[in-house]
Parts: sequence; C-alpha cells; structure tokens
Amino acid sequence: MAKRFYLGLDQGTTGITAIVFDEHWRLAGRGYREIRQYYPRAGWVEHDPEEIWNSALSSVRQAMEAAGAGPGDIRCLGLDHEGESVVVWEKATGKPVYPAIVWQDRRTAAYADSLKADYEAAIREKTGLLIDPYFSATKLKWILDRVDPDRSASKGGRLLAGTMDVWLNWKLTGGKFLRTDASTASRTMLFHLQKGIWDRDILDLMGLAPCLLPEVGDSAALFGWTDPDSFLGIHCPITGVMVDQQAALFGQACIAPGTVKTTYGTGCFMLMNSGDHPVRSSNGLLTTVAWQLSGKRSYALDGGIYIAGAATQWLRDGAGIISDASETEEMALRAGGNGGLYFVPSFTGLAAPYWDSYARGMMIGITGGTTQDHIVRAALESTAYQVKDVLDVMTRDSGVPITVMRCDGGSTCNRFLMQFQADILNIPLEIPEIPDTTALGAAYMAALGIGDFTSPEEATAHWARSRRYEPAMSAEQRQSLLHHWHRAVERSRNWAAG
Repeated sequence: MAKRFYLGLDQGTTGITAIVFDEHWRLAGRGYREIRQYYPRAGWVEHDPEEIWNSALSSVRQAMEAAGAGPGDIRCLGLDHEGESVVVWEKATGKPVYPAIVWQDRRTAAYADSLKADYEAAIREKTGLLIDPYFSATKLKWILDRVDPDRSASKGGRLLAGTMDVWLNWKLTGGKFLRTDASTASRTMLFHLQKGIWDRDILDLMGLAPCLLPEVGDSAALFGWTDPDSFLGIHCPITGVMVDQQAALFGQACIAPGTVKTTYGTGCFMLMNSGDHPVRSSNGLLTTVAWQLSGKRSYALDGGIYIAGAATQWLRDGAGIISDASETEEMALRAGGNGGLYFVPSFTGLAAPYWDSYARGMMIGITGGTTQDHIVRAALESTAYQVKDVLDVMTRDSGVPITVMRCDGGSTCNRFLMQFQADILNIPLEIPEIPDTTALGAAYMAALGIGDFTSPEEATAHWARSRRYEPAMSAEQRQSLLHHWHRAVERSRNWAAG
C-alpha cells in the first residue's frame, strides 16, 4: 500500500524548515537549513534568492529521508514564507537581477516618509497598512529604480517580481506558475483589502506594471505542480500558500474570531482572528488578510515585532556572549533578576505600536555589577515586554478581552522566557505539541486545497496542547518592570534621525 505524506515547507527569515506529516498528522520527518542574511550597509538586510532555493531543496531532502518518504509518497505541498521580502528576476533565465530585500530592511525609510503627508490616509484605508519600508511596495520600487529605471523591461514582461512564495513556487514548478494568495498580497501595501485585487493607483505610484506581479487567489487552491526535474523527483500539487504568520494562526487552530497566537521567531508576531470584517486599528496595529477560501476573506489584526530571536542571534554572532541559543535559559535563571538592566533591541527600528524607523538598539542600566547573564536575561525579557505592548493595543482595538494566548516558534522551548511572558501578560500561555505550527498550518491548508479536509474546523481539530504556563508575578512587580521598560524605549526612539 502506498504511503501518503503531507509536506509543509516553511521559508523563514533565518532558515527553511520542511516537515513531513503522515496521514494521521504526526510529525514523520523534519529538515532544516539556515539562510544567511547579508548586511551591506547599516539598516540594509538582504538574502541570496538562489541560496534560499538550495536551502529549500536541502531541508526537504532531509525531512523525506527522516520520514522514509519517496518522491511518489507526497500527497501535496503547502508553502509558507517570511512575508514582505521581495525578489525580482528575469523571466527568460530565472536569474535574480538583485538580491532579495528582506522585510527588516529600512533603506526606503526616507522615501516612505515622503509619501505620508499626501498618501497615508488613502493607503491605510485601501490596504490596512501604514506607509512603512517594512512592506514590499517601496522595496520593489527601489530595486526597479536601479535595474529598470525606465520600466521598459518590466512593462515589456521581461521581469517578474514577488514575495518569497512566488519565487519558490516559480522554482518548484520549473518556471510555469506565477501565483500568490490573498494573505501574502495583503502584506505588500499594494493590495486592496476589500476588493481583493492589486490596487492600480498604488501600482502607478510605485511605478509597478501589473504584468510584473503574480495573480492573487485563494490560500487553498492549485498553485501548480512541482517539476520533478527541479524538485528532487517529486511531482505533486502545491495546494496551499500563506504568509508564515497567517499559517501559524491556522496551525494553532485560531479560526474563531477573537482567538490569538504569537509566533516567536527572528521577529515576534501576534495575530488575532477578527472574522469576516477587517478591524481598523487606531493604535498602530495592522489590518491584514488571514486567509481566503472560496473567494471569501477572513481577516486578522497584526502586531509585529522586528527583533525577538534575532536578539539571541546577536548575542551569539555579534556580541559573542553565547555559543548557542540553548544556553540562554540557564544564564537568565542564573542572573536571578534583571539587575536593573533593560535591552531595547531596535536594531532596525521599532514596529507596532511605535512605528519608528529611526529607533536603534540600546542597553541601559549598566553598572559595575552587570554580568553576561544579566545581558542575556535582558535580551530575553525584551521580547516579553514587546509582546505585552502589542497585546495591550490589540485588546483596545478589538474590544475583546484576551484570556489565553497560543504560542509557537523556536523560542517556546525556553522555559524562562515563556514563564516570564505569562507573568508580564498576566494570562496563561498554551504551547502546542507540534511547535512548528507555520509548516503545520501550510500543510493543513494544502490538505484543504486538495480536498482531504472539507473545512478549516476539520483540519484544526488535530491541534493538541503540550504545555501551559500560568502567571505567577505580583501586580506590583509587573508594573514596575513595565514602567522602566517604557522609559528605556523612549530613550531609544528617533536615534538614527540625528
């Protein structure tokens, strides 16, 4: 009897995870490959698109070997990706014309600022997003201004562009399909939330020809068939595509309005399912598409934090304080307290609810007694403080009291961080049995797209909890810590503006 496996491919900012699930939705095999980030100038962050493709192949190969799966055993593939990062390539050769510009990149901050007076209100109304270099639109304009200044190549159909799912889908299918889903399109600052189409006025403003971009459709749909010559001998349908955070929302079974998940990765992202109608934030959160099924969009409120796990990566690669992220839990506990030290990890600015492109990283409260353990603890605590800031404004915007938060991502294995997070939020945290909920959500969506599930409820019924953290901190201690955190944030703001 032939085996049946579902493949979830999670293209993240610092690595690609491939997971093979068996027909009972047990994790059968996992593969992972790091992706290098390049920093050619201060505030610039880039990827090598070909490295991303090769890392995807390596991670899938590793996962299939671990599962004992052959090329003919893959039922379908679900793909999720890092969101706003973009790449432009030649249609004829498939060669990128410039490195991929990563969502963290701030090179277009001055241009984004120049648009705000005339266009902020209209773009916010149409797209649900603020004008910010975080999103894809200004990045694409920047690339084209350098490689196709008169736009002859893009208007002539010789160039193609997209977010990383579009690039990977193009490579997976041997250059046959240029498609994306509505959750992805809603992260570009080019997509009309309620009409469900690329907005022509914004395309014109950015100098982007419609033929440059992929067609937009459902999150569960046929995005093409993988080309066995390109993709490890595998010929299977790609039937689910989503942004990674929306995939995690789905993988965490947050399909009812008011349910919330937070993913702890390179950045940290909180999404609340807001149902069939977009909720407009007055406190700096984003309105985005959660997913689109049968032409009907579900929406979410989104609060993004640029630097979470990336701060731990800096402790290892930049500061040389640790050699592996697994050391941080013991070091934070050994510190015994924060020693009055606060670490604001605004390496490339602050996202929600501050939206300050010019904030920069800072440690404050250093004394002669400050140790490496205190620095590690402050870095971990900074993630929890940022999540608290986002949760507070999400509660105000939605009018829904949040009583529990589902958490996923690599940092959920850090018991110190998870307990401190529950303490600072003063609500319980739930950790799922399968922590890689982005890949799981993409695979769920693919199974829905191929018809093996008939509804989101049927897919997410497989979710199971492995651990729950209950808050144990006094209100007085919580308020004191948050007061000093906000003092530190204010001192980091607007630094790079001079």
